[in-house]
Amino acid sequence: MTSLKLTQFSHGAGCGCKIAPSVLEEILQKQVINQHAFPDLLVGMETRDDAAVMAIHDQTCLISTADFFMPVVDDAHNFGAIAAANALSDVYAMGGKPLMALALLGWPVEKIPAAVAADVLHGGRETCAKAGIPLAGGHSIDSPEPFFGLAVTGLIKKQNLKRNSTAKPGDAIYLTKPLGSGIIATAARRNLAAEGDLQEAIEWMKKLNHAGEQLGMMPHVSAMTDVTGFGLLGHLTEVCEGSNTSAELLYSKVPLFTNLKHYTARMVYPDNTMRNWQGYEKKVTGITAESLLTLCDPQTNGGLLVCVNENARAAFEAAMNDLNTPVWLIGRMINPGDHRIYIV
Repeated sequence: MTSLKLTQFSHGAGCGCKIAPSVLEEILQKQVINQHAFPDLLVGMETRDDAAVMAIHDQTCLISTADFFMPVVDDAHNFGAIAAANALSDVYAMGGKPLMALALLGWPVEKIPAAVAADVLHGGRETCAKAGIPLAGGHSIDSPEPFFGLAVTGLIKKQNLKRNSTAKPGDAIYLTKPLGSGIIATAARRNLAAEGDLQEAIEWMKKLNHAGEQLGMMPHVSAMTDVTGFGLLGHLTEVCEGSNTSAELLYSKVPLFTNLKHYTARMVYPDNTMRNWQGYEKKVTGITAESLLTLCDPQTNGGLLVCVNENARAAFEAAMNDLNTPVWLIGRMINPGDHRIYIV
């Protein structure tokens, strides 16, 4: 079974499996939580934040999230590691500390040996160990396509909670990982990806966004989210809409994987790129042929998108350097205008 390719058993890959933004909007439009009935629920579905947050004490909150997807790479161990890192990212994006995780596994037992599923779980368990938490149990089903992810519980002090809806005009916008995982994964599925390019993407996708826990303690961080299946434009749009702001995005400053333009020039991109664009094209101006493919590219365990008080940029960059976490300054939040995002 050494030649078995996990991505051949699924119709989608990684966070590119997400339901399109316009369809999700239709699904969720009537799903309104009665906030008065649950006064301790601090974060629900209102702004499509990364995780739910419930106050359990005057100063302590519980973070809860679940995330899973179909294989984004062929190697089972790497798939498990990436899926686990992606699920943990939702807790980090709230500024929280993961506490424990449960595995969510779907497996076509008649098509793929159980030993391969064991490798997936091993990759997930190793990533949880890097985060300092146990993979404490989980649930599995026999499914037509393989999928894996985690349900994660985390903790945070109430004053450290970061949301995607609290950005302010003037905030600097930072990103902690380059873009391009969806494009490279698609190239790999088509046997078009150079080995070095694929390995670069895998290493970034496996990388924990653990700096988010420290960012939660920084008062000059106004808002935070992570960049996943809706691409940079989609998640930045959510920040703008939740905060009632707009954003000026400096495309030349947006980091991309090393050889990404080799693939965009050949029109290699996932199907969900165009579905993403259809969901927010009326909210964005300044798009080009290349930036559409990169900014709408569905990311799997992409970087943290961080809004920082403009007067604290030097302190923020120094702190991120101390955390050995790269950051790129890619734009600024501005007062709301006719569009949510202005690409310049």
